[in-house]
Amino acid sequence: MSVKGNGDEPRMPEGLLDRLLEELENHDAPFSKYLERDMKLVWLPADDNRLGFTRFECDHNEIYRRRRLSAPPGPVTIALNRILAKDKDLFAHTLAHEMLHAAGLLDHDGVHSELVSRVAPAPKLRDSPVLQGLRERVLEGLPEEHWICGKCGHTWERRRVTRPIRCPKCASRFES
Repeated sequence: MSVKGNGDEPRMPEGLLDRLLEELENHDAPFSKYLERDMKLVWLPADDNRLGFTRFECDHNEIYRRRRLSAPPGPVTIALNRILAKDKDLFAHTLAHEMLHAAGLLDHDGVHSELVSRVAPAPKLRDSPVLQGLRERVLEGLPEEHWICGKCGHTWERRRVTRPIRCPKCASRFES
């Protein structure tokens, strides 16, 4: 079975596919019964910056047709970034997200988010060395290294990607 992985391929975490299939029982996921047979896991090329993606062998029109008819999707490849090997929780979360697409939940909607959170919740930033590393890379690429409050002039180091709402010193709404 291809989802088990062999050699240098990613390996399916124990019980993840079973948990996912159990959650999908009451949802419109027409390809779920074909996951075990048609899904293949591979690593992304080293220069790819995505955490993962799902690729069907046929075009999107054919996928929607097969989805509507509950026909098999054909071969499905889930490609994952090798940095996920350093973080089992983020690996499981990303893989669950991509397996939902492979099962026929093609849109990023509330149902998709809810299901992936139940099957394999995302790790918190403090618990994920991969997420911390990604955040650091983003912060290094940003022009501002410090935040300066436009009201009181207080300066503090930038540790987050998003703009602060309030100044930590004067508590006024942040104005840069």
